[in-house]
Amino acid sequence: MKRVIAGMVAVVMIASAAQAAGKLEIQPPERYAKAEANLLTALASDNAGLRESAAYMLGEIGSTKAVVPLMGMLRGGDTESARIVAALALTRIGDARGVYAVQRAAQFDDSRNVQALCAWFHQQYSEGRAFASPVVGTETTPAVAAR
Repeated sequence: MKRVIAGMVAVVMIASAAQAAGKLEIQPPERYAKAEANLLTALASDNAGLRESAAYMLGEIGSTKAVVPLMGMLRGGDTESARIVAALALTRIGDARGVYAVQRAAQFDDSRNVQALCAWFHQQYSEGRAFASPVVGTETTPAVAAR
């Protein structure tokens, strides 16, 4: 049952991101920095839902500051859903360290579900499909500025 719920959460988050991709507004850099700092703080929360939501949003905005904490979440996350969201976020950010961590999780994670999704995320990233951040026009992070 938990696996089904975790899978449904991942699918809903991916679908909502695809739908919202065309609706994001560009924010001033100082506002972006505050949001990024708040999301990084939320990543260390005791609340699992808040942690996973923050991880997802950090991937959406392409925060390179989140790579190391997300790698920790991918490696030591206590639930499948936490590790899956961390893998998605790392792939969306596109930092070589994070992408490598996702590739390793595809081989060595304890869960076959996590392994399968990490392998798919890595394949999609390698083929240049669907993982570009929808935020355009801000130079706050290298991942976004490179687009």
